Amino acid sequence: MEKIIYVLTGADGDRLLASVDALEAVGAMRIQVDLVDDAVAPAARWRIVHRTPAPDAFVSLWSATAHRAARSPLDAIVRDAAGPDAGLGAYLVTESCPLISSGIATPRGRRTPGFAQIALLRRPAGQPTEAFLTAWLDEHTDVALETQSTFAYTQNVVVRSLGTAGDGADGADPVDGIVEECFPEGAMGDPHVFFDAVGDDERLADHTARMVASTSKFLDFDRIVVIPTSRYVFD
Repeated sequence: MEKIIYVLTGADGDRLLASVDALEAVGAMRIQVDLVDDAVAPAARWRIVHRTPAPDAFVSLWSATAHRAARSPLDAIVRDAAGPDAGLGAYLVTESCPLISSGIATPRGRRTPGFAQIALLRRPAGQPTEAFLTAWLDEHTDVALETQSTFAYTQNVVVRSLGTAGDGADGADPVDGIVEECFPEGAMGDPHVFFDAVGDDERLADHTARMVASTSKFLDFDRIVVIPTSRYVFD
């Protein structure tokens, strides 16, 4: 099984949600759709964009194979659902889930309470891949879980770009890793909630400092993209 993440700009969110049945009909499994919408407007303070246009939708799914010919029906459905003016890049990833969702049980296809934050990572220029992965996956994971109010945390290492969904490897923006984090609704506008420090300014300062110190070891802050989204899971 292989996990594919589609990163979209200018996408039609309603059409993406409506495309799930078609994706399942051609073999997609564990489909997840993340959308930028009015529900996450209060989380704008966490949004970081260093590329234009910015992503406004993500479709994640599992497939028996990411081989181009076998994947083409999935690509075609996502591209068609996104709309004629949407931009699209696809990535094959390996998935690690240090924190499997401990949030409120949500019926299939219903919006997950709170919000999901999707981050597209680039390793610093000149940093070896192994050093990047060690700092992120081995050293930073505990820091992230200890300093934030996340109820789900997924790390996706990008194995390779799948291009612009069917167009080969050219065209998709370079990405080294994709992080998915789910936060309670209160974290949208309140740093004390976001950093698991409600009512404690000293704890907030400590958690913020630990987060910055840790991420500075493996992130290019001039190229990171962070997008708050509403999440819909179909499994």
